[in-house]
Amino acid sequence: MKDFLNKFLRTESMEQKTSSDEQLKRQVASLYGLFSGIMGAEKVVLRAGKLDALELMRSESLPERVLALQKVVFEDPTVDKLPLPEEIPDILEEIEDELADLMARRTVEEKLEKKIAEKMEERHQEYVKEIKMQVLKEEQNSVENPQTLKKYAMLEVLEQKGLTKSAMELLRPAALGEIVGQERAIEALRAKLASPYPQHLILYGPPGVGKTTAARLVLEEAKKMKITPFAPDAPFIEVDGTSLRWDSRDMTNPLLGSVHDPIYQGARRDLAETGIPEPKPGLVTDAHAGILFIDEIGEMDPLLQNKLLKVLEDKRVSFESAYYDPTDSNIPKYIKKLFEEGAPADFILIGATTRDTEDINPAIRSRCAEIYFEPLTPKHIEEIIYNAAQKLGVDMDADVPRLISEYTIEGRKAINILSDAYGLALYRADSDPTALSIAKEDVYRVAQVSRLTPYVTRKAAAVAEVGKVFGLGVAGYLGSVLEIEAVAFPLTEAGKGSIRFNDTAGSMAKDSVFNAAAVVRKITGKDLNNYDIHINIIGGGRIDGPSAGTAITAAIISAITGQAIRQNVAITGEISIQGKVKAVGGVFEKAYGAKQAGITTMIIPKENEQDIPQSHLGLEICPVDTVEEALQILFAEIEQISA
Repeated sequence: MKDFLNKFLRTESMEQKTSSDEQLKRQVASLYGLFSGIMGAEKVVLRAGKLDALELMRSESLPERVLALQKVVFEDPTVDKLPLPEEIPDILEEIEDELADLMARRTVEEKLEKKIAEKMEERHQEYVKEIKMQVLKEEQNSVENPQTLKKYAMLEVLEQKGLTKSAMELLRPAALGEIVGQERAIEALRAKLASPYPQHLILYGPPGVGKTTAARLVLEEAKKMKITPFAPDAPFIEVDGTSLRWDSRDMTNPLLGSVHDPIYQGARRDLAETGIPEPKPGLVTDAHAGILFIDEIGEMDPLLQNKLLKVLEDKRVSFESAYYDPTDSNIPKYIKKLFEEGAPADFILIGATTRDTEDINPAIRSRCAEIYFEPLTPKHIEEIIYNAAQKLGVDMDADVPRLISEYTIEGRKAINILSDAYGLALYRADSDPTALSIAKEDVYRVAQVSRLTPYVTRKAAAVAEVGKVFGLGVAGYLGSVLEIEAVAFPLTEAGKGSIRFNDTAGSMAKDSVFNAAAVVRKITGKDLNNYDIHINIIGGGRIDGPSAGTAITAAIISAITGQAIRQNVAITGEISIQGKVKAVGGVFEKAYGAKQAGITTMIIPKENEQDIPQSHLGLEICPVDTVEEALQILFAEIEQISA
């Protein structure tokens, strides 16, 4: 009896289990059908193929079919574990919830698509109605027709579309406080522009330091001040001087304006038919009562610069034409006014340039106040990168700002490198904002793709060396460190020595070598004719000018005496044959080059002492009068060097 009961219970349990499995299979089949109805059968097959789930879908095994359903519904290729029988009901419940969400989204999307289609149909009907009304109202020779109206409608549709802001637009400084490293230049710009009597200005400085942005932001401040003549709608007209060319025939002149004669250029049709020339005011008139900003003003044609002077003096632009007849009654009033009185052009000129002052027309310079923007140091570049990263809302490795500062001294270029690295980080994170962080490797990859090289390759060192000294040069508004080295070989036969210097060096630099030879003999008592001396500028840079004289003298003395020179000191100054250190130019810019190379002490001529503030950029500034004073600072250990 007991065996019979056990057999009966097992049979009953197996029948219940079979019934439950059949119910789950029907449920799975229903879910497959529902999912195919939502996505479409073809899309389901394609998705299953991508996720390697086709064989599982065709399987007779219930767990395998459930696993396939998990993969395609959640689109998760990492799901590969067959569910246990007791887990299947819970999994099917999760799938049902996901399908419910999909159906809800599909319903909302269908409603939105329906509304969009209705709106588009309404717009289309409106356009059709406008075209019909226009055709009815206009005469037969109307300039408008259905084709032109259709193109106009297409332009209107295009106007409603657009991309997001570019990275440069997002990261451009929006306030004067965001412009890094130009506090003194901005203070001067504000004082000269935000005034009851604003001045014409020329802004000098290297590219990418904020000259254009500073001028635009200072104007915005000036508009808000009652003491300035700038109205709230004062224009800021910006143009690139490299694109401005003077036409000797005066047929085209976008800067000053020109006259469209009825025969050559073709004025308006109604004017051309009656032989009336039409003046076209230029950018100077567009900038009336505001600012005309000419970037790279040093690249402008000299003749065009001279013509601009006349406009600055008269504050008007005059127009002339052989076709103009003041007695012609058909001439419109505005054309007669332009020919007889000219076009107004009362504006403030701001020119920006990366060239030297000598490249600007002296007459323009005499009418403008001059402001110098300073090169950016690595610390400034790092601050710019920190500010930009905050605007992007992205994290980055601690070394990223320092690394970017090694590749550029331009703020704009630094922003470009960060933007490129940001794009790589997005790509690496697979568009997951939570995992987004800019790494050093992203910057290195940008540098490799863009073929960037470190801006500063010469670095100061703590170990002193014999016959090697750091000189200072300047090109434009950027200073640089020159590595000057010398070697001396005593000769067994006196009086037959020679001095060799870089063949690419200019005549003034070579004169400095001969001056240095005289000073060396005066200080040490050694005749350089008893030595073969080779002086070299590492890197083969072409240098000219006398400012390397003192550095060359120090290198020769070190080479023939064996005394080591400190490698954290840089020196500039012309050498006289009396051993005096004479004044040179570009001391302020050279300080930035020294700072970039890690120099801590800078030796300058005493005559240049007022050209640079003490402790500028954290450097120890040492003015000297004589070579002996410079050697006291340069040599690591002072020994008796005289004969």
